[in-house]
Amino acid sequence: MTSWIKDAMRHGRKLGGACGVRRGGGVSARWRAMRGAAADAGMSTAEYAVGTVAACGFAAVLYKVVTSAAVSSALTGMIKKALDVSF
Repeated sequence: MTSWIKDAMRHGRKLGGACGVRRGGGVSARWRAMRGAAADAGMSTAEYAVGTVAACGFAAVLYKVVTSAAVSSALTGMIKKALDVSF
């Protein structure tokens, strides 16, 4: 190590540049600052997966309800009544 690196380390200074020691914050801190409030604006892949599973579950329940005997006969009755209207 060169003397200025030893001196900086001895006095607790942060080093950067080509010596391979990371400066305080670095690119990730600047990136977080640039993103600001938009950091939580979207969904992550895991949230998309959970949302997709929930939507599929809701669709399955809705399908079961709509194809049940009671709902099916009620829908058929409403359709027949609507088609039998005289003008």
